[in-house]
Amino acid sequence: MEPDFWYQRWQKKEIGFHKDQPNIYLKRHWESLNTPAESRVFVPLCGKSLDMVWLTQQGHKVLGVELSEVAVREFFESLDVSPEVTEIEDFTHFRSESISIYCGDIFSLKASHLSEVQAVYDRGALVALPPEMRKSYAKHLSLHLPISVNGLLITFDYDENLLQGPPFSVPEKEVLNLFGTDNDVTQLASDTMMFRDENVQIEIWKYMRK
Repeated sequence: MEPDFWYQRWQKKEIGFHKDQPNIYLKRHWESLNTPAESRVFVPLCGKSLDMVWLTQQGHKVLGVELSEVAVREFFESLDVSPEVTEIEDFTHFRSESISIYCGDIFSLKASHLSEVQAVYDRGALVALPPEMRKSYAKHLSLHLPISVNGLLITFDYDENLLQGPPFSVPEKEVLNLFGTDNDVTQLASDTMMFRDENVQIEIWKYMRK
């Protein structure tokens, strides 16, 4: 998707993907990664997700990246927190005691930005991207994240003849193709929900570095 698409969604408050509670699948399955407390967790395309707050409540530090400055500022305002704001290379960097967010293009992230990351939580990044960008995204993570990083991933699987993303359908075969080369990929659970009057399969994955 072009950046303007997401800028406009945030400007117009067309953010049905934002939830006012932490994700239930995160809460159920996070412990499967065995991520030590004090670890830094990377949340790509984080928006103003309260999942980041939940992760800090588990003792983690959070590093997010988000295209929309509107989303980042609203996130910290919702917490009544005034972050330190600096310019770092291609990003505006918002930092509080336990959460920092790079505001800018995720594909501008370098290994130096992600060097302290120990785990990844992806609820809304992969499914926000069309097919070719998903390939670029997975490759970018593989190239720039530390080799010891494991991840929790949430995807959707549905008939694209009936629904149009985003969020996009990312079926099992594609998940395995994107992440299976460098990782052992396991489906932890699946669930069904109604979305725009159609059945959508929610799939929860963990990937562990081989």
